[in-house]
Amino acid sequence: MKVWSIAWINLRRALRDRTGLFFLVALPLLLVFIIGAAFGGASTPVLGVVGQAGALSTESGIRVRDFANEASLRTAVEHGEVSAGLIRTAEETPRLLVRPDRTGQQLQMLVTTVLTREANRLAVGEFVSSHTGLDRSSALSFVDSTRVEPVDVSVTTTGEALFPEGYSGFDLGAASQLIVFTFLNALTAAAALVETRTLGVTRRMLATPTPARTIIAGEALGRVAIALLQGLIVIIGSALLFGVRWGDPIGAAALLCAFALVSGGAGLLLGALCRTQQQSTGAGILLGLGLAAFGGCMVPIEFFSPTLRTVAFATPHGWANDAFAVLTRHGGNLLNVLPHLGVLLGFAVVLFTLGAWRLRRAVTT
Repeated sequence: MKVWSIAWINLRRALRDRTGLFFLVALPLLLVFIIGAAFGGASTPVLGVVGQAGALSTESGIRVRDFANEASLRTAVEHGEVSAGLIRTAEETPRLLVRPDRTGQQLQMLVTTVLTREANRLAVGEFVSSHTGLDRSSALSFVDSTRVEPVDVSVTTTGEALFPEGYSGFDLGAASQLIVFTFLNALTAAAALVETRTLGVTRRMLATPTPARTIIAGEALGRVAIALLQGLIVIIGSALLFGVRWGDPIGAAALLCAFALVSGGAGLLLGALCRTQQQSTGAGILLGLGLAAFGGCMVPIEFFSPTLRTVAFATPHGWANDAFAVLTRHGGNLLNVLPHLGVLLGFAVVLFTLGAWRLRRAVTT
């Protein structure tokens, strides 16, 4: 019972910290949104137009927004309100303003294709008009009514796609942010353990009929509870707000629990090693972000060189990232991630063993 009480106190301390709540709730979901928007979310790209949109207004997959002048359109492109802007007036050649991101480049290709198609239609109409004596309107109607036999195009796929069809930027960012913040917040929560030791609370608990193993188990459980709460916030929040798909629910739950154990063990060890809160906070941020970078949370592991992939799988982050990729990108289930779970649990056992040993020495000597 005392173990649960100590763990509950640690969780309440984390929830009462307003700054900690920002990093626990708001920041992970905000980064999921930013990454999803940057790498292509589910929203429809917007094309700003000064003048006539023409066939672009009926083009599927984009939304056209009219602007009064070039200055306001340029500002909207610069601020990211639209992904591209088209200036198309009767007095000048059409000009296109494009943002330097993937959506902007896609819009550039689409606008170029549509404008080229319109130019070809007008050119054929002029040709028909000059050779038949029809007026321009009748010639264009004749061109539009003429049926051209389509060309059969056969498309084959070689190898395996890096990301499956329908896999959005939100899906890509959610798993990595879950891993980053679950581990990072468990490490930064180690400052509370350092404070407990510094204020003598741990020694006063030892003066009561409470064994050292109970105190250590309660502190360890508190770190795990914080990590689990962080992971649940990212999973539930991203699913509800951005439609993120986590794959097999049993596999995802098992991965979350395993990585929460790893994070809790790391937080326990860090809190037992550091002597001041400043040390634990600085070391926690450095280790959390450093391991996240090497473990494929900043850039997908698929983009790593063979050497960096080897380094990635020397970290628990690399195994967790690869396991979530198996669930979300490759349609795997619990059985497919059992090797990953085994490695993560091995990390957790080592970290908890070292953390418990070091904390016992710190509070009993």
